[in-house]
Amino acid sequence: MRLVIARCSVDYAGRLTAHLPPAVRVIMVKADGCVAVHADGGAYKPLNWMNAPNTLLEEDGRWTVTNPKGETLTITFDEVVLDLDHALGADPGLTKDGVEAHLQELLAEHPSTLEEQLALVRREYPTGIGPVDLLCRDADGAAVAIEIKRRGEIDGVEQLTRYLERLNRDPLLRPVRGVLAAQQIKPQARVLAEERGIACVEVDYDALRGLESDELRLF
Repeated sequence: MRLVIARCSVDYAGRLTAHLPPAVRVIMVKADGCVAVHADGGAYKPLNWMNAPNTLLEEDGRWTVTNPKGETLTITFDEVVLDLDHALGADPGLTKDGVEAHLQELLAEHPSTLEEQLALVRREYPTGIGPVDLLCRDADGAAVAIEIKRRGEIDGVEQLTRYLERLNRDPLLRPVRGVLAAQQIKPQARVLAEERGIACVEVDYDALRGLESDELRLF
């Protein structure tokens, strides 16, 4: 992990254009190549970012980050306050709560709940940056990576995006498509997932457990 605190301006060019005028910001460069620009506020969400894989070109007073999609993030430095590089090591990842762990177990036993003729290959399939919950094959034999959450939010989409990028490097798997499965999926997460070609499926936990839902049904 590299952390840079600097007075800088930021310009993005890609599907649209965006400009951040000069201000003091934190720039994070992660080991996987992801670059994120943060302000002192706004919780976890960066002002701008580029997901891996990226190419970072460092020149005097300027960084240029490009990706295979043709997007460019240009960071122009006026003053660097701190430049720190420290290896964080392997992260064990989040420990799933009871509901998520049980959802994973149930969906591993019944993957066709998510999609007809879906067959499980392996639970907790390793990607190099953490395991994806389920790796399956569809009716045509194509690989499908499934990330399971109790509540589907933007973080879950970002996590699955990183897993898919890693899995699609494997010639024996690619192309790998993604499915975000959750009891409830937030509208913002659904929009982002659709933009990235990730399917969203809401699952009924009670039905999976063989219980009747508390919801009123017509039939």
